[in-house]
Amino acid sequence: MTSLDKPTSTDQDAQASKEVTEAALFEAFGGLRGMIETVLPGLLFVTIFTINKDLHISAIAALAVSLVLVAVRLIRRDTVKHAFSGVFGVAFGVVFAMMTGNAKDFYLPGMLYTLGLALAYLVTAAAGVPLIGLILGPVFKENLSWRTRNPGRKKAYTKASVAWGLILLGKCAILFPMYWWADTTKFGWVLVALKIPPFLLAVYLTWVFLAKAPPPIDVFAEMEAEELAEKERKAAAAAQSHPEA
Repeated sequence: MTSLDKPTSTDQDAQASKEVTEAALFEAFGGLRGMIETVLPGLLFVTIFTINKDLHISAIAALAVSLVLVAVRLIRRDTVKHAFSGVFGVAFGVVFAMMTGNAKDFYLPGMLYTLGLALAYLVTAAAGVPLIGLILGPVFKENLSWRTRNPGRKKAYTKASVAWGLILLGKCAILFPMYWWADTTKFGWVLVALKIPPFLLAVYLTWVFLAKAPPPIDVFAEMEAEELAEKERKAAAAAQSHPEA
């Protein structure tokens, strides 16, 4: 291997940045297990409803599996934020469907949440405080430093937030018309089918934007360094004020 073939420090830094970005995104969005927990309750609901058309059994089964997923995480002492969010979403869907007697209303809270989230991504991006940056900043240990100290990452977060907003709006553009004219079974299967692909596309674009952005500023490391420097200054001052005899 010649010197031209050897990876440079810049290439190694870029590769390390990509790996850190991948790991952070995987953690932030729950990974494969989080996707399964997102899809499984709705899949179980539409499967049971397709078979027997019983709203109550379908709703109870979906809620029960959500609770089981939370219990498994608690037993294994894993993070439960994704599973808990799934339980609340399913619970709201069950309440809506039971109140109206319309099985399609099981999906309505999630659809409204998706629409609100899409608008939040776009509005915050336009306001210069992209939502994806607020979500991922703590994960990358940079908090909000990207807003004033890292314009390259702010630009990447803005692009990612716009991408999330447009993708979710596209999903809503498909689902809301179907909510009104499609039968429950067809609507349910389309909704389940649209759970993962738009999400994966948004995560991929986020990875692309952030992988090309400057690395995050680790504000926690900076704070620790400042604390250490302060201790060293105090120790030096104490040594000067009390010189050895």
